[in-house]
Amino acid sequence: MQPFVVGLGGTTRASSTSETALRLALDAAAAAGARTELFGADYLSGLPMYDPDRPPGGSGRRLVEALRAADGVIVCSPGYHGSVSGLVKNALDYAEDLRDDTRPYLTGRAVGCVTTAYGWQAAVTTLQALRTIVHALRGWPTPLGAALNVAEGRDGRGWHPDERVLGQLRTVGLEVCGRGVVPPPRGVRGAHQNGSSDPATVVGTR
Repeated sequence: MQPFVVGLGGTTRASSTSETALRLALDAAAAAGARTELFGADYLSGLPMYDPDRPPGGSGRRLVEALRAADGVIVCSPGYHGSVSGLVKNALDYAEDLRDDTRPYLTGRAVGCVTTAYGWQAAVTTLQALRTIVHALRGWPTPLGAALNVAEGRDGRGWHPDERVLGQLRTVGLEVCGRGVVPPPRGVRGAHQNGSSDPATVVGTR
């Protein structure tokens, strides 16, 4: 079966690093054979605040139905004051409408968690917060969660992720659609958060 992977995230800033990272992870899932759908900043910024006492309108219904059909989900949030952005949290709140499903909330779905911030502390604390939200929604966070310090690799022309970062995002995309993980990029010891990770822990795809 062709897995269906939903991606959501981004900010209102054009070409944001969080939406760029999300697209890279989704691209890896698509390259592995998954069908994907992106709910980026343009969509999320127009999404009404979630109201548990009212059925979702047209735009919210589209997100709820996509999450209901999803085999896997990738979420990418910027680190705002050490936690998940309001834009992303509001979108995740719509999963409450799945509470009475046969598979309530995100039960049975692999969920890849990616965070971006201008510094390691915010990137890591936001990743921890995002994984906690996924647990509360009964999803299964993938073994690798990518916390990205986007102050690294940024210049006046934008953000340029290096091979280590690209390896992390590819791994998240592949883990979500059940295709294992990518081998480490050439010259890089591992596609993990810590550059000193043992390369033997990065297993080639089957």
